[in-house]
Amino acid sequence: MKETWIILGATSSMARALARTLAEQGHSLFLAGRDMDDIARIAADCTARGAPLAQAVKFDARKPATFTPLIETLAQQEGTLNAAVFVGSMPEQEAIDADPALIDGTIMDSFTGPARFLQMLAPLIEERGSGTIVGVGSVAGDRGRVGNYVYGAAKAGFHTYLSGLRNRLTRAGGHVVTVKPGFVDTAMTWGIEGMFLVAPPEKVAADILRAVKKRRNVIYTPFFWRYIMLIIRSIPEPIFKKLSI
Repeated sequence: MKETWIILGATSSMARALARTLAEQGHSLFLAGRDMDDIARIAADCTARGAPLAQAVKFDARKPATFTPLIETLAQQEGTLNAAVFVGSMPEQEAIDADPALIDGTIMDSFTGPARFLQMLAPLIEERGSGTIVGVGSVAGDRGRVGNYVYGAAKAGFHTYLSGLRNRLTRAGGHVVTVKPGFVDTAMTWGIEGMFLVAPPEKVAADILRAVKKRRNVIYTPFFWRYIMLIIRSIPEPIFKKLSI
């Protein structure tokens, strides 16, 4: 059955990979983000790959007043509505330390903005009795690290929100998948030192679609990050606070 997907943060590398696959499967797409020229190029590519509808739409997580028209557009689409959220920002922790005002934008991009949008979308999924939300968090949300603890805090909050939303939508036939990528080859991670086991975006997209099909609740991608984070979460705090991981 063909479905409609809205992809928030459509210009991210992971979102592009997911959009390409969904287009090839024949699903309709609303590609949302701030860079309309770039999104228009992605939409054209998705149309060429077979999407019956690939529409570029403006989305800014820091401007929730603009969410209503987008929700109204989605409400006009027939059938199952799905959403994939890739929105987020990760300023360097040193920059945040120097200017704490950067915390607000980081939280809005990575947690509160997407959560407000999903809160408005949830009633549509409940009314239709179907639909999946894919929320892309991060392994950074599993434990606060000295190198990115503000970003990690935002993702931890988003994880908890998705857990509660999953509890709510499951009762109406919907589903929520929480995705925790490790290091992925994206613009956000470009140039960061100490990266290892960097995954291609296509691998993340494939893992997401497999999780949607199997109605998984929480996934790590690539899978081995589940075990890496199990070890990191198990490190006693007196030791952990001396580490620079």
